[in-house]
Amino acid sequence: MRKLKNSELDRLSVDGFKTAKKTPIIVILDNIRSLNNIGSVFRTSDAFLIEKIYLCGITATPPHKDIHKTALGSTDTVDWEYVENTLDLVKRMQTNNVKVCSIEQAKNATMLNNFNIESNTKYALIFGNEVKGVSQDVVSASDVVIEIPQFGTKHSLNISVSCGIVVWDVFSKLEVRS
Repeated sequence: MRKLKNSELDRLSVDGFKTAKKTPIIVILDNIRSLNNIGSVFRTSDAFLIEKIYLCGITATPPHKDIHKTALGSTDTVDWEYVENTLDLVKRMQTNNVKVCSIEQAKNATMLNNFNIESNTKYALIFGNEVKGVSQDVVSASDVVIEIPQFGTKHSLNISVSCGIVVWDVFSKLEVRS
């Protein structure tokens, strides 16, 4: 086995990314305080051709050197928008028939491995603050709450790690890139 060279990776150009068919997933960041986490979410979203990222509340927006450090240029490819109030955005998503999913530990949450994808459905995945998680009013308004099963002592994952796990799982279940 041989590692591939960058020239062999068949990467999209920025223009190619902009015109490519997007995965029917929207990422919503609810009051994320770490600029590195924000940048990492952009990079994950680029990798899976995510439709859009919404940055809400205290979540910082590009351009910012600390976001850029981990985003590695993906702030130029992934469409994003700042929305002050996450709950207002959730209601707008639901009005547009987007299934809103908070990623949180909650009573009666659906475990990620048991989460079933509905055909012809667009998903908004909400990731919350590093300390407080997704706000309770947003959790309560969500169509479903998805929990990542965890078995150690901490029961806590970094938000950028959570995003990578959930986006990959939903992407793979959508089977949009066969």
